Amino acid sequence: MDKNLYIPLSILLAGGLVAGALFISRGDEAPKNTALGAETGESLDAVNPVDENDYILGNPDADIVIVEYSDTECPFCKRFHNTMHQIMDKYGADGKVAWVYRNYPIPQLHSKAPKQAEALECAGRIGGNDGFWKYTDRIYEITPSNNGLDMALLPQIAGEVGLDRVAFEACLNNGEMAAEVNKDTENAVAIGGRGTPTSILITKSGKKALIPGAYPYENMVTIIEEALDQI
Repeated sequence: MDKNLYIPLSILLAGGLVAGALFISRGDEAPKNTALGAETGESLDAVNPVDENDYILGNPDADIVIVEYSDTECPFCKRFHNTMHQIMDKYGADGKVAWVYRNYPIPQLHSKAPKQAEALECAGRIGGNDGFWKYTDRIYEITPSNNGLDMALLPQIAGEVGLDRVAFEACLNNGEMAAEVNKDTENAVAIGGRGTPTSILITKSGKKALIPGAYPYENMVTIIEEALDQI
């Protein structure tokens, strides 16, 4: 049986017209927000299983888990972050949808993004799942995107959301979380992620579907409803 989830092409196309600008290249231009020069795979089965090392919003045993690979300085990711919170408000409380966030910074476009991704991981290391999401939400709230966030704010934000600022700064300065960021980035490339955000929808039965872009809320609802109907 095909392990990939069937989502009508019309839904993906409709969302893609709005969300997919980052994935389109013109002539000999490089695709926008692409890991330039990277070899990309096309197998959704390459996605790393969700485990205790992931940061997850909602019930880990939800009917659907959406694994997002994201870049904190990508404006489309900023928009999609808000969309996913709306999705969780609608589907999270009753265990229909859970959301996993993984880092996919693209330094060719956003030189600040890799260190910001380390900051997110440091927040999780120090504050656990709750600390990770508080810190991540605040970053997306205040960043102007496109490399516009003042990096001096990273430790300040840690203190604002209740993390141990001294421990956070030590983590960020020694670069100990770079390996975690690289692991997620390599996995995003392995599944064929050519830009951000790239998400994988996974049903409880193990079926998967690629969501390649910052789909608007209405399109995400349609995709999720179609997936729920197929469980």
